[in-house]
Amino acid sequence: MEDRPAILVPIRVLERESVPEGVPDLLANAHVVLLGYHIIPEQTAPGQAQMQFEERATNRLDEYEAIFEAAGATVERRLVFTHDGQKTIDRTIYEHDCLAVLVPNATGVVEDVLVAVRGTVGVDRLARVVAGMFGAMDVSITLYHVAESEETDEDIATLLDGMVERLGELGMDASMIETRVERNQDPLDAIVDAAEAFDAVVMGETDPSLTTFVFGMPADQVADRFLGSVLVVQRERPEREGGK
Repeated sequence: MEDRPAILVPIRVLERESVPEGVPDLLANAHVVLLGYHIIPEQTAPGQAQMQFEERATNRLDEYEAIFEAAGATVERRLVFTHDGQKTIDRTIYEHDCLAVLVPNATGVVEDVLVAVRGTVGVDRLARVVAGMFGAMDVSITLYHVAESEETDEDIATLLDGMVERLGELGMDASMIETRVERNQDPLDAIVDAAEAFDAVVMGETDPSLTTFVFGMPADQVADRFLGSVLVVQRERPEREGGK
């Protein structure tokens, strides 16, 4: 099995955001990059906010780090006072080479995982997350593909067989993996509907409609549609934009 995949867990550390039930066990085999961040007003200097809030925020991060480590994860952490939460998340992804970002909804025991496979781009990174996170667990993996109108059966078979093969190379047992294909459906609606029967969802950032949906909505609205946790696998960036 490969090294633990680096998974970013962003938490608004001073706004009573907590680690939802089941999430530490979900990430037991991950390397958790724990980002505690606090959004400050434009007129407030980060250094000023740090002096005011650092001790309280650090205590919270201590608690969260202990929870993840007790479940089995390795943890590194950052505390950031920022004017722009999304930019801070993006920069942390680059700086820590995170394979995926977690949208943390509460989950029970993870037994069934839905993996939305949307294209050949990023299949290797998708496979590394799935194998690294779930390869050592007793779970069922469903590779789920919503076909485009122009896709042939051969195209779909090539995509899904390639994913199964890559998971096998990463040490996963083929008996854990099923495939499912839908046609003539809106990809977002289809994935959300299918996800109701699963404990967690893994999907690629390369689908802009899904990523916008997940990160462009308040967490409670995401939770209304995705009942379990969502792992958004990041596309590979050949260079860090602007060197940041």
